[in-house]
Amino acid sequence: MIEDPPMIRRKQKIARPSTSQIEAFSGIPTGFVADALGGRGAMAPAIKPVVLEQAIFCGVALPVHCGPADNLAVMMSLPHVQKGDVIIAATDGYCETAVTGDLLIGMLRNLGAVGFVTDGAVRDIVGIRDMGLPCFAAAVTPNSPVRNGPGTINLPIVCGGVAVCAGDIVVADIDGIVIVPFNRIDETIKRLEHVKAAEALLLPKVQSGLGIPDWVSELETKIRTVLVDE
Repeated sequence: MIEDPPMIRRKQKIARPSTSQIEAFSGIPTGFVADALGGRGAMAPAIKPVVLEQAIFCGVALPVHCGPADNLAVMMSLPHVQKGDVIIAATDGYCETAVTGDLLIGMLRNLGAVGFVTDGAVRDIVGIRDMGLPCFAAAVTPNSPVRNGPGTINLPIVCGGVAVCAGDIVVADIDGIVIVPFNRIDETIKRLEHVKAAEALLLPKVQSGLGIPDWVSELETKIRTVLVDE
């Protein structure tokens, strides 16, 4: 007979990014970060801020796996939340039941968390707004979860199509969520400088009326093109 799984599995020792590594991504547009990651790293586009005015944060991933219609893992993660953490709650994309509401969001805020992200649903929009902790979700529903488990804390998860491990950096703004893997933080910071420089160079040209970049005009003379009159 197969044994019942434990209600919660939790990884104890977690490597965390330094303060300077986190600050390197603070206030940086998610599009810049995704470009520095090779054009990837963003969660599914359905995962958006529940309160539009509360969308910007940068912190350290604390991943939990709840599964459908359950939030035991989120509740059991509370004693392990550190200042600057972002709780990433994977529900396997189940959106018929909320994984959290305003009270749990308030508890996370009180513990020093800087954001909450789920590929599932949340509820209590007005209360979440009043709590002030940025919250991203794929849906909103009044239905409430149970607390049965099984679940995991600080073990790898997949949320919104992106792998998330404890200690990854989470960058959020109105466009969405980007995950910077822990082992790629320094590499991404270096690439980010090139992205910011390129954006800073092109932006004033666009604002001054640029319509066709030079490289487009040059490429047009080199690529094979078929002209169609019909």
